[in-house]
Amino acid sequence: MGFGVLPLMEYIARRAFLAAGLRPSTITLPSTSDDGGGEARTIHYWAPPGEPRLPPLLLIHGFGPMATWQWRGQVGPLSRRFHVIVPDLLCFGASSCASSSPPPSESAQASALLDALPGLVGTTAAARVAVAGTSYGGFVAYAMARAAGPERVGPVVVSNSDLLKTAEDDRAFLERAGGRWTRPVDVLMPLDACGARRLMELTFYRKQATAMLPDFVIRDTMQKLFSDKREEKIELMNATTVGTDAFQLTPLAQDVLLIWGEHDQIFPLDKAFAVKSCLGESVRLEIIQKTGHVPQMEDPNRFNEIVLDFLLASQVTPSTRQDQ
Repeated sequence: MGFGVLPLMEYIARRAFLAAGLRPSTITLPSTSDDGGGEARTIHYWAPPGEPRLPPLLLIHGFGPMATWQWRGQVGPLSRRFHVIVPDLLCFGASSCASSSPPPSESAQASALLDALPGLVGTTAAARVAVAGTSYGGFVAYAMARAAGPERVGPVVVSNSDLLKTAEDDRAFLERAGGRWTRPVDVLMPLDACGARRLMELTFYRKQATAMLPDFVIRDTMQKLFSDKREEKIELMNATTVGTDAFQLTPLAQDVLLIWGEHDQIFPLDKAFAVKSCLGESVRLEIIQKTGHVPQMEDPNRFNEIVLDFLLASQVTPSTRQDQ
């Protein structure tokens, strides 16, 4: 594996989670078949051991290789005020991707997390769990909030997640990527050094040190990251209903915070204002300057400050809005 970049990154992420008091675990989901048969589905997650003593907060990752990389800058600060739970979505990380099941849409991912909630937060936890999702995870967070309602889910943080994405947006994204690829999934899951460098340029506003590594190191790293469950993830992306006639964006009853990186090239900033307009004028939008698609990684201090301010304020003055 060359210089061992992947083990080093995994070690750094794991160390951040352990330092925050989170430990890895697995939960088996209830069967979805009438007779209780079928292949078991499991969700791997990180959380503090024992019953929650703080309000529960679910951090939902995007379409990356694993949750720990995307949230390593948040678990420490947020764990001081919340019982932080970080799951791997189905078909990601160490969670299962049952071959006998259809590829899960973002709504099916949300349903799986809702099924898992009793095991994730225990029986003595507060009735409501706050959720925060980034990119694809924002699709799931929105689907959870809409399906479960404010009695079980809320408040909601959606970061850099284009809930109004269309086929035209996908075509524009491929043009920004350089015209070499024909499907967004091929840009988002590269297997060669050229594709990986372009993905980093599209994802981050600031130049990444890993972009300076030799081609063979980057290539080997990408192949290890994105070969696992590749076909299942392609099917999963194709199963996403956002951007199809099966999905309609409607306001939520919960308090909602939108966060966007100023220079996002995957979901450009103009989409943030369009999403906010559809979700309602009471929705709060925060733009983090000098960041791209992952502001929680590029400016974790500002991201954490915004999220904590929103979540703590929502605890004091919960939303009184009704379903629309």
